[in-house]
Amino acid sequence: MNNRGSFIDSIPPVTRHLLIINLLMWLATVVLAKTGKFDMVDTLGLHFWQASGFNPAQLFTYMFLHDPSSFTHVFFNMFSLWMFGTTLERVLGAKRYLFYYVSCGLGAALVQEAVWMFTWHDSMVRYLAKAMQATPAEIVAAINVGNVAPGVVEGFQNALVTIGASGAVFGILLAFGMLFPNMKMYIIPFPFPIKAKWMVLGYGLLELYFGLHGVMTGVAHFAHLGGMLAGIVILLYWKHRGVRGGGNGYS
Repeated sequence: MNNRGSFIDSIPPVTRHLLIINLLMWLATVVLAKTGKFDMVDTLGLHFWQASGFNPAQLFTYMFLHDPSSFTHVFFNMFSLWMFGTTLERVLGAKRYLFYYVSCGLGAALVQEAVWMFTWHDSMVRYLAKAMQATPAEIVAAINVGNVAPGVVEGFQNALVTIGASGAVFGILLAFGMLFPNMKMYIIPFPFPIKAKWMVLGYGLLELYFGLHGVMTGVAHFAHLGGMLAGIVILLYWKHRGVRGGGNGYS
């Protein structure tokens, strides 16, 4: 118990509380999903802004939810948060670190909303064409003349939901790579060390490739990139303002 307490106490406060909140939220999502009394993903997950299920608060709440059907999603996000966030919080200071984390999560949400705005219609057409064994052109024509019920469109829009801390965590990875570019790390499955800057660049390029080519379609790749984009904007702004790490505020 003493060793366990020492380990928990060694994690700086903001990272520690983020870990606890995310794990408790995941546990609550699992329990409530099994009871069927409350669907946290549907209520607090990020919906497409034109969908009837959208609520502006979801831009914030979505980043504290994870897939209730698997522990893998929350585990890897929290492992990365602990691994990189611990060091980053000590460098930036608690308040600045929390501001950075939340801002990256919000940036990821906004980018995801933008991607949905430009892609949802084509995605719906392809989905309906496959389901109805028709061509995309026929589905578009049916929509234009009102032969597709409005409820179908509304249902598809409401089905666009994303959850997870990945956007904020990718912002953390970006900051770690920029602040400690030459730190060598071992990344599975590579048997040799990789500098942090190349790790971050590799992750970014992979996410861009996966997003553009529809690889692992159940993953919000552009939200990850949005978290990194928000991170680099904030870090460059701080650098321009001459902000140094180690404080308890931001400017």
